[in-house]
Order: sequence, then C-alpha cells, then structure tokens
Amino acid sequence: MPHGVSYTCPDCLKPCKSLGGLTQHHNRAHRKLTPASDGEDENTFQTVYHPQLTARPCNAHGAFLPEFVGPPRAPPPPPDGQDPAAWEPFGDRAEFDFANFHFTEAQSSEKDINIALDIWAASVLKYGATAPWRDARELYATIDTIHDGQAPWKTYTLRYSGPLPPGQPPKWMTQTYELCTHDTRVLLHNQLSTTVFRDHVNLVPYRQFNHTGKRVYSNLMSGDWAWKQADEIGQDPQTHGSAFVPVVAGSDKTTVSVGTGHQEFHPIYISPGVLTGTARRAHGNGVLPAAFLPIPKTSKKHRSRPAYQKFVRQMYHACLARVFQPLKAAMTIPDIVQCPDRHFRRVIISLLTSDDLRPYIADYPEQVWLAAVVQGWCAKCDAEPGNLDRTGSRLRTKTTTEFLVTQFDPGILWDDFGIRADVVPFTTHFPRADIHELLSSDLLHQVIKGTFKDHLVSWVNDYLHITHGEKRALEIIQDIDRRISAVSEFPGLRRFPDGRDFHQWTGDDSKALMKVYLAAVAGYLPSDMVKCLAAFMDTCYLVRRNSISADDLDIIRATLDRFHHYRKVFIETGVRVDISLPRQHSLLHYIRSIRLFGSPNGLCSSITESKHIKAVKEPWRRSSRFNALPQMLRSISRLEKLAAAAVSFCARGMLIGTTSSYTAMVLDGYQPQVVAAAVVNAADDDEDEVNHSPKCLTSVELGRVPARGYPKDLHSLAAHIEQPLFPAVFRRFLYEELHGPVDDVALDDCPVFGSHIKVFHSAIARFYAPSDLCGAGGMYSELIRANPNWHGYARHDTVFVAVGGPAMAGLVVGRVLLFFAFHYAGKDYQCALVHWFVPVGDTPDPDTGMWVVKPEVQRREPSLAIVPVQCIARAAHLIGVCGTSALPEDFHFSDTLDAFNRYFVNPYADHHMYEFLK
Repeated sequence: MPHGVSYTCPDCLKPCKSLGGLTQHHNRAHRKLTPASDGEDENTFQTVYHPQLTARPCNAHGAFLPEFVGPPRAPPPPPDGQDPAAWEPFGDRAEFDFANFHFTEAQSSEKDINIALDIWAASVLKYGATAPWRDARELYATIDTIHDGQAPWKTYTLRYSGPLPPGQPPKWMTQTYELCTHDTRVLLHNQLSTTVFRDHVNLVPYRQFNHTGKRVYSNLMSGDWAWKQADEIGQDPQTHGSAFVPVVAGSDKTTVSVGTGHQEFHPIYISPGVLTGTARRAHGNGVLPAAFLPIPKTSKKHRSRPAYQKFVRQMYHACLARVFQPLKAAMTIPDIVQCPDRHFRRVIISLLTSDDLRPYIADYPEQVWLAAVVQGWCAKCDAEPGNLDRTGSRLRTKTTTEFLVTQFDPGILWDDFGIRADVVPFTTHFPRADIHELLSSDLLHQVIKGTFKDHLVSWVNDYLHITHGEKRALEIIQDIDRRISAVSEFPGLRRFPDGRDFHQWTGDDSKALMKVYLAAVAGYLPSDMVKCLAAFMDTCYLVRRNSISADDLDIIRATLDRFHHYRKVFIETGVRVDISLPRQHSLLHYIRSIRLFGSPNGLCSSITESKHIKAVKEPWRRSSRFNALPQMLRSISRLEKLAAAAVSFCARGMLIGTTSSYTAMVLDGYQPQVVAAAVVNAADDDEDEVNHSPKCLTSVELGRVPARGYPKDLHSLAAHIEQPLFPAVFRRFLYEELHGPVDDVALDDCPVFGSHIKVFHSAIARFYAPSDLCGAGGMYSELIRANPNWHGYARHDTVFVAVGGPAMAGLVVGRVLLFFAFHYAGKDYQCALVHWFVPVGDTPDPDTGMWVVKPEVQRREPSLAIVPVQCIARAAHLIGVCGTSALPEDFHFSDTLDAFNRYFVNPYADHHMYEFLK
C-alpha cells in the first residue's frame, strides 16, 4: 500500500489491502443496485395537481364524459395492408415511402424526382403497369391533398400610413410589405392532436416535491405561473374541469445567404406549453413555424432616422398581433380540442390572468423590441444601463409602464425610464397580457453565447494580450487551442481538432467548448479569474438542468454571487472598465424565472435556432432563390403534411419494417395492428441516449458479441494485450471471490484458471439521472470502450467505480484496459481490468473546483485490479493538468491518458456528469 493511502471501508471500517479489494468488498456488502422502496427512495417525487383545472375529457361538443369512458376510436388498421383506401391519397406503402423519402429525407430536386419516376416506370413497363406519377408535379399535387396536418398559409399586406414628406418620399414609405402566417388556432389544434405526444404532455398545472418535501421545477406547467393562471381561471365555476394550455412563442431572425445575395427571414414559432421539455426540443411538430414577418430595408441614410425606426417597430408589433389574433377568442371562451390521447377537452388558452401569450423565447435584441424598451436597458426591470446590477431595481409591469406613459413626455420616458413611448407592444391587443413577465430566460444568447462566448472567452484573450504582450499572448492562445484539441474522447463530447480557432460560432460550438475550456486555460490565468470561470460554469450547469429543486435555487444564488464577486478581476486587470452588461444582468432574473416557468432549458432559444434548419434554411435551398418565400411556404406545408401522415400510418401499424419487407408480409396475409405512440427523442447536443428500462442507480453490461482474434487462455491473453501482471491479478481476484478480501495472500494459494476467456471491446452503462431531459428523472445509457484499434488508435475509456467514502462522491477512477467474461465455479463473470487513478488530496482543486487524480503506481508498476462491471457507475472524463507547460505541436489526443502525471476529473463533460460529481 502506498504511504498515506488508506483502503478502509467507510461503511463498516473493514481494512482492505488494495483499492480492488475495497471495491469488491463494497460491491458485495454495501452497494445498492436499485432504488429503495417508494417511501424511502431519494429519487421519488410527490405531485400535487390543480384542483379545479383537471382537464376532464369531454365529447366533441364540450359535454363532460362520465368517468372511465374511453376516447374516440382511432381509424382501424386496414384488413389488407395494401388497401389503397387506407393509404389515401397514396396507393400503397411504396408510393408513400417514395414521396416521403424524396421530399423529406433526400430533399430531391424536381429533376431528380423525374429521373427516379422514369426508372420506376421502366421497371414495371414489362408487366403492363405504370408509375403512380408522370412527373414531380403530379407527386407534389398528391402531397398537397393530404388532409392530416393541414394549416393553410395566409398573406396580409401592410404599408406605412403616416404623413408623407414633401417631394419624393423614401421608398420604405410607399412600399407594400407582406406578412405570411398560418391560422395559429388550426396549427395549435394540429400540434395538440399529435398522438406521439401522449406520454409527453402535462394537461394540468402541478406542483412537484422531492423526497425531502422541497419544490421541484421542471416543465412549464410545474411553475408558479401556470398554477397562478389556473387559480384565476378556477374562480369561475364554469371553467372547472377544463384544461389550461399555454402557448409558447418564439422568434429569431436568421440569414440564409450573405454578400450580394443577402437573404434574411424572420420566422415566428409556436409550441403548446403543455408539452414537456423533451418533446419541445425533439425533431418533430412540437415547435412549428407560424408566420414569417416582413423585414423592411432602406438605405443607410434613412436607417437611423426616428420615423423609419418607429415604423419598423410598430409594424413588428402589428404583425405579431395579427399572427396571434386567431387565439384571442380562446382566451375568454373555452375551445374544444382533441388531445394526444385522442380525448376531446375544453381548453382555455388564458382567462382572467395577467398574461395571455405565454413565455416568449427571444434573445436580447428581440426582447428589447418586444418590450418596447430602449437598447441597453433591461426588458424585465428598471435597472439603468450604467448600473444594471444595482440593488433595489423594480420589476417592470404593464400597469406601471402605462401609468408612466400618461405622466411623462417621451423624452423623459426615454432618458429616465428606458421606455419607448412611440411603440405599442403587441400584447396590448390581448386581454391581461404583460410582455415584461412573458419574456423568458434565454440560455443560448444570455448564458452560452452571450456571457461565455462573447464575454468571458473574449476577456480571457484580452487579458493575455494585456499581460503578456502580442507575441507571447498568441503563443499561449495557440497552446490553449492545442490543449482543447488534445482532450480525450468521451460519449457525446465534440472534439475540436484546431482548438477554438474557428470563425463562425454556433450555439452547439459554444456548448461543446464550455465542457473543456476551464481545464484548458487553468495555469495561464490568475487564481481569481479561474474561480470566476468556475463559478460561471457552475451557475450555467445548474440552470441548464431539466429539473431544478428549491435547494438548487439556493446553490444557484450562491454560485451567482461567487461569479459576481470574482468577475471584478477583469476590471482589476484592466480588461474591462465596467461589467454592467444586459446579458450578464439577465442572470439575476433566472431564479424568479425558474419559479415562474420551470427549467429554462425547455424555453431556450436554441429550440427555435435549431428549427431554422428545417423550417427556413432547407426550404430556401430547395427553392429557386427568386421570390423564395412562397416556394418555401409550399415546402413547409408539404413537410408538415407528410409528417402528419407518417404519424397516422405509424399508429395504425402500417410503417413497420422496410418498404419491401412490409409488402412481402402483407402479400403473405399480414394484417396491420395498432401500435403504441412513437417515442419522442430529444434533440440535445449530448449523444447519450434516453433508456426506458426499469429504473436502477446504475447497471453495466458487456457487448453482445465477443471480439475476435484474441487468445482464449489466461497467459496467452496477457501476452497479447501486453499486461504481464494480468494473470496474477486475475488469480487473486478469483481468491477474493471465493474467500473475500484477504491481505498478502500468496499467489501459490490462489486458484489456477484453465477455462476460456471472452474479450469484449465495449460495455453499455445505464444510469439514473435525476435531472435529465425526461423532466424529473429517467434512465440514460452510454457506451464505454476498451478497443485497441478504434479508428486507427487505441481507445481505453476511463470509468467511475463506486467504493464509498467522502472523497469524490465515493468514487474512484479506473482506466479500462480490457473488458472480458468467463465462467468459473458454476458462476458467470463479466469483468474489467482497470488501472487505478487515485485522488490527489481530499478536496477538489481550490481554483477550478475540479477533482485532480493521478495514475496509481505500486512498486513502480501500474496498480491494476479486476472489478466486476456491476461496480462501474458510468464513464468518466479526464483532462490532463498542463499548468504552464506547453504541449508539443504534434501531440495527439489518443496519447492524453498516458502522457500526464495529473488529470482533472471533468464534471462538465455532460450535464449528467455534473450532477454526478457536484
């Protein structure tokens, strides 16, 4: 045993000789693989639903149904899977799959579709048959006749109606602008009737509590705002039994081309607020484009003139009012809507409330426009631009703003209150709507791209230039990039081959860089600056959780205070003159926003930005580029129709298997059967996977198929993998399995193994993540690899092994050198050969807040152990501690886990890892 290292069990104080022995003892005597009973499980939740708005099912006319009456029956599957009537407007499965593949998946051009149809026609000509369509236009016409998902686009024209100046007026005053919009009521009905959301909706406002009785905020309907709305609605007895459906709206201007062909579009998206964050973030119709706003343009001479700016803002709000006008009636009179479970319900979008249009997803410039406040001021409180973080700021309200407008002239409103008196917010046209409260927190632009990318990363580079001069700063920045590119692989972790040296940053780029940036800059920055970055990272990862408890809110407040304290270092070092910035100031409103609207992750503008690809950029690319918007709208409508038809066919069991396998089955007499609703998969930047198996704290299983080319006997295998200590470690493992951990057992006393060993290159870890994309808890899985030839290099991942104790949440890191299985003494074993990495010290690094580990060596040899895979909790991620030493220019990331004496245990590798370690 190395000097000063203790392997005493923290639960029963039993001394063990080695870390492997302690692991075996803990797994045998103390480890719990499944949660305790419901009354004791710390991961259980209690839910209290609103007593009046209970979402009782009704019939299509609004009359409540008796209890236990089922929903209207779905269209039955056809007795013949090839029945043309069942596939209407298509003739059979092949026709639908052809249309869906070419239009949705491959996005084939009209020319390519014509070629494919010609080949189809040629292949059936000898049978006297023809292709179902003569050309692409006939195929498009068939898609247009799909009834599912139908929500036609309407176009409204707008123009300037104010006084014209003498002489030749500017072009923007005489130009006609077009607003293209769906009927938002029809669109909302289509979304709510989507059966794949059946298990992903919360139709009743609720309050959730964890095992300690503390409040938990997750989806929008779990927040105080939804409960308050329901209280107001429930004051009218006629509303009891109804469902309250918020509408989440979002907008974000996007550019599809630059330069001489500069093209911009301004889409508006809507989503039912009853959907979980998982469903809203998924690639589906949880979020759909509702409108495209006109984008006025003029010359630089007129762009800064007050008349033009006033017109642009007023048109912006007038368009939004027009877009949401179809929803206005349902804010006072219940609407009858079919829900994902096929039941009809009386739905009130808003009634007797202070807000009617739900949290509006937008970045800061968009929020300024929406709230009609002056640039630089906060859209949610009256903090002044030069001192945004002062104490005592009061929240803005619709009532206060309207009072101030009646009392002061526009100049005073502009200078002293940051209010634009020349703009009427679009929410004014709706009863009881307060735009200041409806603007939700925006993780992407305020935290990830705003505070992290635009501020902290830029400030760190500025500090390096100020402190070290241009030449040395560039050398340090280049080495930081090498450190980033040298990070070892991890499931779902994006690699940066050139570091952070890229020009066009996306939200995903910023999220990925955040996971490795702190470890990369540590050593080159002063202590307070590293602590500032660490405090921000903690704040960011806490607010990005999909379920946030009341205790978490206290921790968020503390980490935010730490961030505000340490960020003064950028002023002290001369990087900044002041740090009164709107995006950083917005963090002060996050705790209140979480209490009102639940987790910000379900209302992040990354949802709308990711939607730009399918709703704007891809439809634009398949257009002729000339007068593109009408062509884009047709493409969007056809995509929505095909998606809705696919959901309908899938629910009736008509899309199982491939086109050919399904056709063969029905020709053999197969009759389609109703199937369960499809699983909604989240579109998250992490590549881990939602797993719907029974909940357990963790479980690890080896791959299904053993790897080939390995010797079967113990000693030959040890020579093959170049681990000469493997046989001795293996035999001592067998002894401990038979007799329990014993100190200083002689190798001659250990069993001799003569059976076969199977080698595996990977294992699947399934673990319970209380704050995950499923809301308040769920199972996730990830792949752990021990492959000697992974894309040309050896990949041996690191894992957490549970041993108990206070250090690092009772975990120890091991690097998996081999996954293997064998049979001995009537028992099957699945094991891993690991090289231990032990903690350096009893506490995390004081600057970064990350644990530091080092490879363990005994008698100048790596400290190896064999552990059952059941001891493994999940994958770990290590980043080398470089200090001020520069990495070689030719350093390859595959050498990282062999090249350093110390490693940071990276809690930011994914959001599950953070809650696992913090």
